[in-house]
Order: sequence, then structure tokens, then C-alpha cells
Amino acid sequence: MVKRKSLGRPTKDEAAAIDVRVLDAARLLFSQKGIANSSIDELAGTLGVSKHTIYRRYASKAQLLNAVVERDINAFRNELSSAGAKTTDKLESLHEVALRYFKFGSSRDYSAFYLLVSAEAVVSPDLRERLAEWTKSALQPLLNAVSLAQSAGHLRSGSVTSICEILIDLLEGANNRVRMRDATPISSHAARKLFDDRWDVFVKAMASE
Repeated sequence: MVKRKSLGRPTKDEAAAIDVRVLDAARLLFSQKGIANSSIDELAGTLGVSKHTIYRRYASKAQLLNAVVERDINAFRNELSSAGAKTTDKLESLHEVALRYFKFGSSRDYSAFYLLVSAEAVVSPDLRERLAEWTKSALQPLLNAVSLAQSAGHLRSGSVTSICEILIDLLEGANNRVRMRDATPISSHAARKLFDDRWDVFVKAMASE
């Protein structure tokens, strides 16, 4: 629980802590109940704060959802970018970015929220449009890494977007293998083999001619 001083408004640090709590709780609520079935009222009750505390930050559930996703996107992009910066070799850099993508995507905790958003987007044109925008933004570091690897002569000529989509399809297949398993956790060795096998397929198929 965030403690407040007895008088006055929350300090800057206290307000920031409340912001984090709101976004954390909103993400969990959306993941558990879905976006359509979640409400600001329920979120406020879960947090033990007034609705005004949330509405002062986000005027609607749509704005709150956008804030949750934007925070995730920033973290995801930063992770991919930092992974790619480990080496100056462009193909190895792409490998590191792809591996980080796989590790993020195979996490059930991380992926549950986005699988649910994707499912609801099927019947919601507005959410589907926003999901497309979020996805484009989140994947920019991977797209950039593909472009640099191609420019360095490691990948064949052609549409960078198409090459990136093929890599994503392979990675998502591996992610699904991990996410849809039974309750027995996959070993790190087995998970890495899933990635390595698909990376090998990608490199062989997309190698420069």
C-alpha cells in the first residue's frame, strides 16, 4: 500500500508509485477477465482507491488500456534494442534480437495479456486497428535488425517486411510450443533448441543468393 502524508496531495514519488500500481493492477485485471468484461469500478475496488484516482489519470478504459500497452511496448522495444547492441556483426545482432523476442513471447505471464487482446480484436474493429498500430511499434527494432542484416549482405534481397514476417512466424510457432505445453515447465535447454532449430531454418531459407 502506498502511504500518503496526512495532509496535502501525494508527493511526486507517491503519485508515480500510484501510477505503477494502477497499470500493474489494470494489466492483471485485463488478463484475467478480458478487456470487455473489466471496469474502472472493479479496478478501483481492487486497488482500494476512489474511481476519481483512476479517472484523473485516464479518462476512459480505452486510455487506460493504451497506457498499459504503451508501457509494455517501451519495455519490449528497449529489451530488443539492447540485445541487438551486444555485437557489431549484423547477422549475430539479428540473432540476439530474435532470441530476446522468443524469450519474451514464450513467457506465459507476458503473452497471456496479448493473446487475450488479439482474441478480442477479432470482433472489435477499433481494438483490431489499435492492435495493428501497437504491433508495428513493438516490432520496429526487429524490423531494423533484419534491414541491417540484409544491407550487410547476410540476407537475400527482397521486402524487409516480408523477411521479418517470416522470422516472426517461425518464432511465434516456437512460442506456441512453449505456451501450450502441459503444466510441466519446459527446460531451458529444450526451449533453446526450439529457437535454434527455427533460427537455422530462417538463415538457410533467407541466406543471400
